[in-house]
Amino acid sequence: MLVITVALLLVMTGCANDKKENTAQKQGQLQSITIGLMPDVDSIPFIIAQEKGYFKEEGLNVTLKQFKSAMERDSALQSGNLDGAVSDMLAEAFAKKGGFDTVITSLTNGSYKLIANKNETAASVRDLQGKDVAISKNTIIEYVTDRIAAEGGLSANDLNKTVIPQIPARLEMLQNNKIAAATLPDPLATVAIKNGGHVINTSEQLGINPGVMIFTSKAVNDKEKEIQAMYRAYSKAVDYLAREPMDSYIDLVIEKTGFPKEIKGALVLPQYKKPTAPPKKEVDDVIAWLQARQLIDKKYEYTELVDTRFVR
Repeated sequence: MLVITVALLLVMTGCANDKKENTAQKQGQLQSITIGLMPDVDSIPFIIAQEKGYFKEEGLNVTLKQFKSAMERDSALQSGNLDGAVSDMLAEAFAKKGGFDTVITSLTNGSYKLIANKNETAASVRDLQGKDVAISKNTIIEYVTDRIAAEGGLSANDLNKTVIPQIPARLEMLQNNKIAAATLPDPLATVAIKNGGHVINTSEQLGINPGVMIFTSKAVNDKEKEIQAMYRAYSKAVDYLAREPMDSYIDLVIEKTGFPKEIKGALVLPQYKKPTAPPKKEVDDVIAWLQARQLIDKKYEYTELVDTRFVR
């Protein structure tokens, strides 16, 4: 009996070691990747994938880095400190213009809102004509702002656009009534609304979604398996967010992202979707906007900007 017991223990130990070796081997096959995030709801599936262990389940080590402005994020991406980032179609076009080799790999599910301050009586974008509206220049924020203005019958120059690159600073200026309105992503848009601001219009109401995931071409070519694994983990996070009540994870999200605590109980998340490619029309509209403002020299084709190998 003693011999049999020892033999069984050896077999069990061997199986456990084989499992560990297989796991280690799987992890060894995948390089680590670093992803840049912004203080918006697009970051939440990545936070969930990290904290719930979905990246590890795929044998992938992911470093998430937080940025407060698009300029800081883009500098990190272009300097090689990031493999990929939550970004937007405009940033991809600017990268191409600047000779930086990056590609869009999927849409994200962000939300952008033009919000008037609590003392502002404006009921529509036309009521903001000639007033200070805070944006970040030549970014998705300005693009959405211009689209909202156009939908309301105004030109881009009808608003007195005030450039405040950092999103938290933009929110602070709005709440202190230093500006009439600001375009903000969620969850900071939720904070503004909770503190008395009111919505003028949103990207959802316009039916536009220029937010995307961008990777360097080097990462796409050298870390294809890693990016595939990342998207599998991301999809698991989307499933988690669809089935779990927000109360079960909002404290974790606030802790890991640094979101203001006041979003708790007020934040409404977008309906997160499995990774998909951006529609051609959306890309073409962004390129047309950039060309009309002479911000890029040429009309980039969809296939120059988008790599669809990772999504359906």
